[in-house]
Amino acid sequence: MSAEPDGPEDRLRRFTTIWSRAVYPVTSTSLTRAEFEEQLLPLAHRLSELLRARGFDADGAKSVGAALVGAHCTDPEALTRTLDCVDAYLVLYCAEDGPQDEPRLRSSRLQHAMAAGYAQALRERTLTEQESIAQAALRAQGVVAQALHASEARFRAVFEGAAIGIGIADLDGNVLQVNGALLRMFGQSDQALRGRRVQDWVHPEDAPQTWKLYDELVRGEREHYHLEKAFNRPDGTVLWTNLTVSLLRDADGEPQYQLALMEDTTERRLLNLRLRYEATHDALTGLPNRSLFFERLEKALNAGEGQRFGLCYLDLDGFKTINDSLGHAAGDRLLVEVADRLQSCATAPGEMVARLGGDEFVALTTGPGTEREVDELAERIMGALVTPVSIDGRDLLVRGSLGIVEGPAGERTAAEVLRSADITMYRAKSAGGNRSELADPEADARAITRHGLTTALPTALERGEFFIEYQPLVHLGDGSVRGAEALVRWLHPQHGVLGPDRFIPLAEHTGLIVPLGRWVLEESIRQARAWRERHGEETTAGPLRINVNLSPCQLSHPGLVQDTVEILERAGVAPDALCLEVTESALIGADDDLLKPLRRLAEMGVDIALDDFGTGYSNLANLRRLPVRILKLDRSFTQGMQQFPADPVDLKIVEGIVSLAHSLDLAVTVEGVETGAQAEQLRILGCDTAQGWYYARPGPPDRLHDLALVDATG
Repeated sequence: MSAEPDGPEDRLRRFTTIWSRAVYPVTSTSLTRAEFEEQLLPLAHRLSELLRARGFDADGAKSVGAALVGAHCTDPEALTRTLDCVDAYLVLYCAEDGPQDEPRLRSSRLQHAMAAGYAQALRERTLTEQESIAQAALRAQGVVAQALHASEARFRAVFEGAAIGIGIADLDGNVLQVNGALLRMFGQSDQALRGRRVQDWVHPEDAPQTWKLYDELVRGEREHYHLEKAFNRPDGTVLWTNLTVSLLRDADGEPQYQLALMEDTTERRLLNLRLRYEATHDALTGLPNRSLFFERLEKALNAGEGQRFGLCYLDLDGFKTINDSLGHAAGDRLLVEVADRLQSCATAPGEMVARLGGDEFVALTTGPGTEREVDELAERIMGALVTPVSIDGRDLLVRGSLGIVEGPAGERTAAEVLRSADITMYRAKSAGGNRSELADPEADARAITRHGLTTALPTALERGEFFIEYQPLVHLGDGSVRGAEALVRWLHPQHGVLGPDRFIPLAEHTGLIVPLGRWVLEESIRQARAWRERHGEETTAGPLRINVNLSPCQLSHPGLVQDTVEILERAGVAPDALCLEVTESALIGADDDLLKPLRRLAEMGVDIALDDFGTGYSNLANLRRLPVRILKLDRSFTQGMQQFPADPVDLKIVEGIVSLAHSLDLAVTVEGVETGAQAEQLRILGCDTAQGWYYARPGPPDRLHDLALVDATG
């Protein structure tokens, strides 16, 4: 076994050698095989470039097919062998290292384009030959009176020796003469064909203008016409041809005969149909693929007034788990079974099922009554998934999330419809899966907005679109300002000021919360230094402290401690000026590795506050192992205290929490204080500090300075 070629040129030369050996025996050329191989080498270079190009160049592939005709590879077998060679060896010898699925798909499309270019070039060459034959026939007919014997000999030589089928009929359509090529194409005898009439060859696949052009020609209103036409053979098969019909006139210019020239395109048409099928159908399931589905969807959306469409977008729940646990072969068999079941759900006129890729399928229904039909189609789909699928002796439960979009044609583009269906499907998946959801324009708009905000987040931080507002923390005993909580805001160019609930979850999902959180910490520490520089110890309780929220992503980031230390040192601020707030839910079940950074920060003097306490259903015994100094009660505890006296149950709960916290040397801060009644109740219960609209809304840092000065001056 020979060694694999070393470099790209060697591999390309090997591919060219294989190609020339396959095609040379069926090529009409005076070149030696080695010379013919050199003639194919530039074409192989071009195919290699087209395979690796970033975009698909159909014209380049067509030019390669046309060049084969120029190289005298006009035998149909030459095209077949070329396509077989490209299909088997182009990716092997010319593709870059890595996954082969995309190069093989590109190779299939290149074959399609090559066949199209080959067919077009061969057709043009044939038409040229046909025109020459027609002219020869005209000359032969025109000089009958002057040189009957000579012209008859020339005409017969052209007529019988032509590789294309030729027939002559009178203006009434009676077939008068046919050549051997035409007899072989139809598989009939000369006597049988000459007994036919042209009008008998009507075929269901005839183009609408076929017989209109014929009538115009026999009336003398046109000289020739060219089209693609099908004929029925005696054995029941269909003969497809490129047909050119010309009008023959006598010496006086009067219409005399009609001359038909036929090129057999049956094999080429079958090849094109095969390539078209492969390009528009999924190789694994046999369902229409994304390309064909979009064609059908766009056709449905352009159907006109009174027409509607319904679309079901299905994504299998937990398919990745099946792939990871049982292997991709089992996953593929599952997809094939699901495809078969879905195909059985869409059998009515106007319905189709397609696979978009992976475990995503779509079902489409069209017509005037899709409001009801799409619901029924969705029910059939969900019902088809109920029965488990048996794979390698295991019964696998198949569940799916389904997004449904229905509406009138002409209002949305195909991309918009599919986007809405995709959003709706993910809404069903977010709700727990194994269910269907109907598209909601408002939900779509929110999802699109979320996506827009997600993509805009990185550049927003670079452009300085974020800013911080500060809400004061007030001591309930003496009313002094003890510090403030830093609350980040986003000044969006289109949506205005956005609160953290609009973008913090997106930042956590994308990982941008780490650089954003670092920026918030830097800005807040810088502001804390500014406060201390302006009025030092002027407040009754000493220097103001800044509270900064810490997300779960930041908590698990390895650079948390180092970043915090560097920011404090760079600003020249002591650690006791900073309090990091961590939500109770983030610390539920936290192991020692997760708590270690917080312990290190607490040992340095940074206060740790357990935020939203009371919402996480955590075991109170966990407080003993958490490095926290402050409990921040969730605002839900203050809602029942807006009137005086407060709900006794709420009072008992808060009183118990405060007592527990103080017994553990923990301070208690309460959020959401909006009335004086709430503030008084919380003071009586022994809460230490509070924040809320009763004291001040979040605002610029200068306002906190003013509040602190008021406190300092009494």
